[in-house]
Amino acid sequence: MTLSGPAFGRRIAELRTSMVASAVDAFVVTSRPNLFYLTGFDGSAGAALIRPTRAFLMVDFRYLTAARDMLAARGERAIALERVDGDHDEAIVALLEREGAQRIGVEAESMSIGRFTRLSTALASAASPGVDGSGCPALVPLERLVESMRAVKDDWEIAVLREAARRLSAVAREIPALAREGREEVEIADDINAAIRRAGFSRPAFETIVASGPNSALPHARPGRRRLQSGDGVVLDFGGVYDGYCVDLTRTIQVGRWRPDFRRIFDAVLEAQRTAIAAVRPGVSGRSLDRAARDVLTRHGLGDAFGHGTGHGLGLEVHEEPRISRTAPDSDGALAPGMVFTIEPGAYVAGTGGVRIEDDVLVTEGGCEVLTDVPKEI
Repeated sequence: MTLSGPAFGRRIAELRTSMVASAVDAFVVTSRPNLFYLTGFDGSAGAALIRPTRAFLMVDFRYLTAARDMLAARGERAIALERVDGDHDEAIVALLEREGAQRIGVEAESMSIGRFTRLSTALASAASPGVDGSGCPALVPLERLVESMRAVKDDWEIAVLREAARRLSAVAREIPALAREGREEVEIADDINAAIRRAGFSRPAFETIVASGPNSALPHARPGRRRLQSGDGVVLDFGGVYDGYCVDLTRTIQVGRWRPDFRRIFDAVLEAQRTAIAAVRPGVSGRSLDRAARDVLTRHGLGDAFGHGTGHGLGLEVHEEPRISRTAPDSDGALAPGMVFTIEPGAYVAGTGGVRIEDDVLVTEGGCEVLTDVPKEI
């Protein structure tokens, strides 16, 4: 099967269906990941306006040529390019006024209160309401319209994420040569970041974690000058961005011989991860997967040592829907084929150390596919 690229037209059509259901006649996109998802534009400043029959990509002079070339290269006719001269918010208001939009959806998850207020005030000032108040456009905060679309990956996205996971797995196989006794955490992190770039990623997906010895009991410890010592457990958490999409992997290693108390934690976390992965299938909730992992650790006396969620969605952001958690609001939703997320239970015991084991999984029609391919003990 040949995949030519993202199906932007299908994505915009799907958004329009959601707009009808939400009773809005326009939708303003300012979130950078959402803008990229719908149009392919990845500049630092831009916006899109989606109308029932038209779509506009708004950029300033810095990105005009690149945006025009991008649209022309894929023969894009459904998205019109609008040049922004001056303030972006003023340009958005002017385009909305020109289009005659009345109920205008905005991204509740990402638009700041300040920007919402500025746009609302400017729209009210620009309007010419009738005697009955009609004609005054209104901003309507809408939650997760684009984000929920992004949660289910299409064939092109799945192919990108598979390749990204394959490349990140290759990076992980370099860890035994890097994480050696006597080396500083920060040295190892720098080497992992270099390996991520050599593997073809544009950048690390987040700040690489190398946490050794007592630092491993801190789930998001930053690498420092501590040198690895014999007997240390070491948590290594790293990810990369490939063709705009994020993958994420964690392995925990032991320097020298395994200590029995640390091995007990490792085996319990590994059992929790395997149990959660085995439970992945369409129709189950993220909360139920979290419970599956958490119940294992509780049975091993480590329930209180597991303080974070079991996983998070992967895509244009390293943390997105779906959430595999006992607390996130969207964790009760049913998982669907095409969703990609991490399974990463952990246990952190002060004085002994911490363990986290993380892989990336794809929900399939019959269960799941583990995208990362690295031994649990490396």
